[in-house]
Amino acid sequence: LDLPDDSGNKIDSKTILSISENQFYINGQLTYKGRFWQNNKIEGLLMNSRMVQGIFDDSNTSTKQQFAYSDTDTWNPDRNTNEFIAAMSEWKSKGLLAFTLNLQGGSPTGYGNSQPWINSAFNTEGGLKPDYLKRLERILNKADELNMVVILGYFYFGQDQVLKNEAAVIKGVDAITNWLLEKGYENLLIEINNECNHAAYDHAILGSNRIHELVKRVKETQRNGKRLLVSTSYKGGVIPGAQVIEESDYLILHGNGVHSPNALRNLIRNTRKVSQNKPIIINEDDHFDFENNDYNFKASVEEYVSWGFFDYRKQGESFEEGFQSVPIDWGINSARKNSFFNKVKEITGF
Repeated sequence: LDLPDDSGNKIDSKTILSISENQFYINGQLTYKGRFWQNNKIEGLLMNSRMVQGIFDDSNTSTKQQFAYSDTDTWNPDRNTNEFIAAMSEWKSKGLLAFTLNLQGGSPTGYGNSQPWINSAFNTEGGLKPDYLKRLERILNKADELNMVVILGYFYFGQDQVLKNEAAVIKGVDAITNWLLEKGYENLLIEINNECNHAAYDHAILGSNRIHELVKRVKETQRNGKRLLVSTSYKGGVIPGAQVIEESDYLILHGNGVHSPNALRNLIRNTRKVSQNKPIIINEDDHFDFENNDYNFKASVEEYVSWGFFDYRKQGESFEEGFQSVPIDWGINSARKNSFFNKVKEITGF
């Protein structure tokens, strides 16, 4: 494998994530140890937020300007990563223990399948782009320092076409998996791709019928007896497939399109019937209403499932809104963000 020149620079890992049955541990201790909220057990869960654009860039010169910062009239990927890292301590102080990154980001304009921009840590052959890796490494190192977990996605359905064929996809999976293992990160949950059953994927191996092949491939890749914990996700409201459940270390659900807390409870209960007692994480849900008597975050916690906030900037909203719409204010500077983080703090007891 052609790994970047710095691939041998290992970290002294401070954060070791592990799974026992359906619970998460950090450095051998249950997360949120001893914590209960409204008689619901919180210890062993992993509250998270979708922050997939932390290493975002656009190599399409015809679209790049639309992501410019208003104060400079230019896009700057290093500024984006710097501001992301600067905000991480505040997220952690509110009880957020995990966040989702993706090597191909997510839609920087909210929902939508038409994505002419080019945002990918992989080149057409499946090689790794050094500038992306440098930004990724800085975030992973800061997460390790803060005892935070990174749910790291490899592929996104709006960008997988950057890789020219299936061989390039496999090469990319092997390259990033080996890079992470060589670096020595132990605070990761791998999400092979975002919503594997999305029709926009160009490569069959990234679709729901075959994605278990890549889950298994990552699972079987080891360095010095260590491997990465791995799974993949599906569109909102969908129970993972049997082969994905069999190969995965944990299961991912999405709450998008699940329009009531009771519907989310039913999704979780039906998933748990086939989950093989593996932990379940929701790492994308755009339903909020945290001040109501019932809401998706609460429903998830009551079913002993970790919950993840998905916040994008809607048309006409200010720059401060949204953790996915580029450019991004990574601080907790909007009413919606404050509402979420206050609820995380309340539930986790931080």
